[in-house]
Amino acid sequence: MGGKTNKAAYFDRLKGLLEEYKSIFIVDIDNVSSQQMHEIRLSLRGEGVVLMGKNTMVRRALRTFIPDHPEYERILPFVKGNVGFVFTNGDLKEVRDKILANRVAAPARAGALAPADVWIPAGNTGMEPGKTSFFQALGVPTKIARGTIEITSDLKLVEAGSKVGASEATLLNMLNISPFTYGMGITQVYDEGQTFPSSVLDITEDELLKTLTTAITTIATISLAINFPTLPSVIHSVFNGYKNVLAVAVETDYSWPEIEELKDRIANPDAYAAAAPAAAAGGAAETAAAEEEKEEEEESDEEGFGGLFD
Repeated sequence: MGGKTNKAAYFDRLKGLLEEYKSIFIVDIDNVSSQQMHEIRLSLRGEGVVLMGKNTMVRRALRTFIPDHPEYERILPFVKGNVGFVFTNGDLKEVRDKILANRVAAPARAGALAPADVWIPAGNTGMEPGKTSFFQALGVPTKIARGTIEITSDLKLVEAGSKVGASEATLLNMLNISPFTYGMGITQVYDEGQTFPSSVLDITEDELLKTLTTAITTIATISLAINFPTLPSVIHSVFNGYKNVLAVAVETDYSWPEIEELKDRIANPDAYAAAAPAAAAGGAAETAAAEEEKEEEEESDEEGFGGLFD
């Protein structure tokens, strides 16, 4: 009875959260300590709710909800491994940053998969020369300087994705190097019926607008090339058509009021060329007159100011 009651309570809890929150971070909790979980819950207070559960129970619960909410099926493929849910209605980027912020340094453990490349930096280790053979066995370039072992150049000790060997782990611990950080990771984001990687949250509005503009330009170009009208190409088709009409009108006697000036400009270019300098000269004369008038006013003001104290 207790198991069935707990199962029903979990189903109700999950269903309530799915209905209350529009977004879910599906998170990886490998190597996350209970203290880290506590701190993450505190940092998300008021912005998100963390829910854990056995994958089999989560999948079973989601399948019971799918008939009424088919969009929940998009979550199912990501319910695998050591995962949990963070429900939120807040800003996704801000919540994402809070989830990822709580990470702690950890020493290398033999047999653990390296999440990143591990480098040993060049420099003096402070160790006695008797341990030189240990460094040589791992291919670490060293020399003896002032009675201690010195690493002569940077060395990549472990490749990302490979297992840490016992010797590598021992050496890193001897050098007091904690190369890894562990914390909650984000597997996928579910938002209003859609799933996507968290990297999508880093796309800016400018990048979206640039991509959209490029797509519209491409559609318009293809549409014009194959003579197939689309919304992006219609305006270009209208302009091109009007240019063709103007070309025909200029070469023939066909005319309308709006094109008369254009035809006149083509027929009498000298008249319009002469009018332009005249207009420019007239504007310059008006400017000069205004400046002269301003200077006269300033001189008049200066005379009045001086007369007050004479």
